[in-house]
Amino acid sequence: MHRYLYLLLLLLAFQHPANAQDTTRNRDSIALMGGKETTTLQEVVLIGSRGIGRSRLNTPVPVDVFDIKKLQQQSPQNDLNQLLQYVSPSFNSNRQSSSDGSEHIDPASIRGLGPDQVLVLINGKRRHTTSLVNNQGTVGNGSVGTDLNAIPASAIERIEILRDGAAAQYGSDAIAGVINIVLKKNVRQLFASATGGLSSRNDGGLGQLNLNYGLPLGKQGGFLNLTGEAYYRGRTTRTQDHDLIIFDQSALGNFFAYPFANDPAASRKYDDDKLKELGLTRKDFNFQIGDARIKNAAGFLNLGLPFNNGKGTFYAFGGYSFRKGEGYGFRRLPSETENMVYSIFPYGFQPNTTSHIHDRSLALGVKYNFGPWQADLSNTIGDNRFDYFVNNTVNASLQDKSPTSFTAGGHEFLQNTTNLDFYRRFGDVAYGLNLAMGAEFRVDDYRIRAGEEASWRNYGLRQNADGTVTDTLGLSGGAQSFTGFSPANVTHKSRNNTSLYADAELDVTSRWMIGGAARFEHYSDFGSTINGKLDTRYKVTDHFNIRGAVSTGFRAPSLHQQYFSYISTDILPDGKLGQSGFFTNSSVVAKALDIPTLKQETALNYSLGFTAKAGNLSLTVDGYLINIKDRIVLTGSFGYDPFGDPVPEIQNILNPLGASSARFFSNAVDTRTLGIDVVADYTLHAGPHTLNISLGGNFNKNSITGTHVPELLKGQESIFFSPNDSILIVKGTPRVKANLALTYSYKKFSTTLRNVYFGEVARNSFPYGSVQQLKGKVVTDLSVSYTLQPVTFTVGANNLLDVFPDKQIYDNSYYGVFKYPSAQMGVLGAFYFVRMTVNL
Repeated sequence: MHRYLYLLLLLLAFQHPANAQDTTRNRDSIALMGGKETTTLQEVVLIGSRGIGRSRLNTPVPVDVFDIKKLQQQSPQNDLNQLLQYVSPSFNSNRQSSSDGSEHIDPASIRGLGPDQVLVLINGKRRHTTSLVNNQGTVGNGSVGTDLNAIPASAIERIEILRDGAAAQYGSDAIAGVINIVLKKNVRQLFASATGGLSSRNDGGLGQLNLNYGLPLGKQGGFLNLTGEAYYRGRTTRTQDHDLIIFDQSALGNFFAYPFANDPAASRKYDDDKLKELGLTRKDFNFQIGDARIKNAAGFLNLGLPFNNGKGTFYAFGGYSFRKGEGYGFRRLPSETENMVYSIFPYGFQPNTTSHIHDRSLALGVKYNFGPWQADLSNTIGDNRFDYFVNNTVNASLQDKSPTSFTAGGHEFLQNTTNLDFYRRFGDVAYGLNLAMGAEFRVDDYRIRAGEEASWRNYGLRQNADGTVTDTLGLSGGAQSFTGFSPANVTHKSRNNTSLYADAELDVTSRWMIGGAARFEHYSDFGSTINGKLDTRYKVTDHFNIRGAVSTGFRAPSLHQQYFSYISTDILPDGKLGQSGFFTNSSVVAKALDIPTLKQETALNYSLGFTAKAGNLSLTVDGYLINIKDRIVLTGSFGYDPFGDPVPEIQNILNPLGASSARFFSNAVDTRTLGIDVVADYTLHAGPHTLNISLGGNFNKNSITGTHVPELLKGQESIFFSPNDSILIVKGTPRVKANLALTYSYKKFSTTLRNVYFGEVARNSFPYGSVQQLKGKVVTDLSVSYTLQPVTFTVGANNLLDVFPDKQIYDNSYYGVFKYPSAQMGVLGAFYFVRMTVNL
């Protein structure tokens, strides 16, 4: 009995931020970055500190707060990822191209770490991740993130970004930090917005409608806040003429690309003559490279119903989002005879992958006061389902009978989290003690569904009497561009974890605060972990604070990483049918190659900084060091070298197991992140004139400090952890990112000028390409607003000066196909918008 009581009191982590809402004292006014760019709300920071009445300048760890309502009215950006990309220096999110599912759900990260190393909360409750594993060589390769764009921006009051390790407070994933989304509670206020826009190249057209309204409920201050959003974003094209051979020149001994032809000039002329004969141009055979087409509809609610006795509140929030995306794979050229059905597509085809993404969530809870104690009991369930459809393509092995559209299967992830939290403030202990403790029980569920047979099967493979297999057609099987999930890929796995946590904050004196948190978690699939955190803040003067923290953290391997399987069939050297692709770490193939089962990533975080305020000027400076061990990455394909040639010693292991090549997730590397964040705000008032200046900067360096290559795979380092993935971790996001925003307002008029510097990044197209450093560049946004109550009209531009990343060097461009990399500010270019906002 005493042992369990001791564990409960020792245990780890936190009072959910929402608990502080009902008992807040000294509700300090804090600067909220964003919008004007700075505004003032009578609110306290709900994340990062169990203390009540703390402003962001008084928290022991750095927290950014963004007023989404102001941002949504004035910023050229329209989805949540892009809004944060342009106002938060430590936040990074890039749209991807030709990358399957990653085109439809943008990966996002903090401090250059992985999308799965930041935790997302809504109203202080854990948000589920997506079902998508990023596996197409983009930033965040091998990770699973959270789809922020499934949450309507018009449902959000503000966003708090805790820039510090917080796993001891909030659990798995919170290595880089925590994003807490606070939903609107207002009543009898109508917010409606309509936005239209177009890029300077007449593509990427935007149409967006937002509606938010709050209804009062009962006589105790209850509310029901409702939001609806509809969003359309057209595709963009950022392509160019390429050097791939267009028409079949095999009779001339020419294959793939002009540089490989016997006579490159003659090969190019052959294609040019053929184009002229057919009345076509090279542009008719360019690839579709650019942003995907997106249609999104979402609804959200936030409900609060105080009890009549004034001691508690019933609350609920959640929503539903449906997204239909249309991305594009690699064009199939008529020279690719093994991929063609000439009777259907005589000149090749441009496949597209359509997604249907359903995202659902609902949280229910009760907060109740038992004397001096506050309790919060809640249950949050969330689900993300991603289905693939491949169109304008063929299964070449079906020849003339091939359909041109396929249902390719999909994946789904469900998470259910139950929390019980207790909180109390002891005003008579020193200068105040805040104590929180509680428990959490979470269930994760992951599945992969198979596509229709024609989406994955090669109908040319025939079984012989001796057990061998013959490819009777020599044509590609499955849907071109995105082969469907086969029955061999189907899985349905679940796990649960239980955690206990405790958190305390003590104001030792009127100037010195210390805090500590501890958390114990047990996972049903890989075991237990204990983490802790210590932080402190000292008021040197009333306007200058020193703060710091040290903590341990962890990230549990996701079910996706443990069980994702994407296997296709091929013929082994002995003539038998084999498999290649993504294998699980529990498979016989993994064990044969000495690939260990996945374990948790562990982290050690340090931060030290100061905050200062002088009149209307506020300044925060925070340095940080994050050491991560056993970081999970996605390997290359064992069985072949980087150039695609078989490796006999590996093939000799794989072939008897019915495999020709295999990829895995592995705890492959240790990393170190070192950086500093600077945030400054200044507001000047002169009669009806207001000028706000907001400056933020993130200076960040990621490095790899170690690798863990199994003994059996020594000599396969470039496959185990490729130079491509290495550079994505080290230089995939800007080492320097800074923004300077100037907002001037006069009566009914306001204008915002914002410059964002995206620092240097690098890309590597190993083994055929080279390392390319992409220079840092400045993107300028400008918007002008005029208000005729209750309507505000806004016009403006994102990337006013039409800045792009550096063009790809030829070696990295896939023979001219890719003009620009998906990096830094992306490849949209200048984008112009008009917006009408109604506030009633």
